[in-house]
Amino acid sequence: MITVRVDAQMSPDDLLKAVGQLNTFELDGFLAQVLQLRAQRQTTNLAQREAELLLRINEGVPTKIRPRYEALKEKRDAELLSPQEHQELLNLVTVVENVQAQRLEALAELARLRKTTVRDLMRQLGIKTPQHA
Repeated sequence: MITVRVDAQMSPDDLLKAVGQLNTFELDGFLAQVLQLRAQRQTTNLAQREAELLLRINEGVPTKIRPRYEALKEKRDAELLSPQEHQELLNLVTVVENVQAQRLEALAELARLRKTTVRDLMRQLGIKTPQHA
C-alpha cells in the first residue's frame, strides 16, 4: 500500500493531487470508498428529509385553536355567529388553510422522493381524503 503525505487542511484541488499519487488499483479502491461514503450520506439525508416531511404531514391544526375553530363552525352552521365571531372564524380559516397547504406541499415532496403519486402516498400512510374536498 502506498502512503500519501497530506497536510491537515487541504483544498479539494490539493486532495485531488494527493489522490493522483495512487496507482490504478489503489485509486479504484479509493473511488469505491468515496462512492460508498457519498451513498451513505445521501441515504441519511433522504431518511432525515422524509422524517421531517412526515412530521409536517402529521402536524395538523394547532391544538390551541382547534376547539375555538370547531365551536365557531358549529355556531356558523346554526347561523348564530356575531359579526366579531364571523371575523374570528375567517381568521382561523386562514390559519387552517395555511396548515393544510403546508401539509399538501409536504405530501407532494414526499411523494416525489418516493417516486409515487400523492394519492398512492396517502393510501400508504392511511390518510383519507376530506369529505369536503
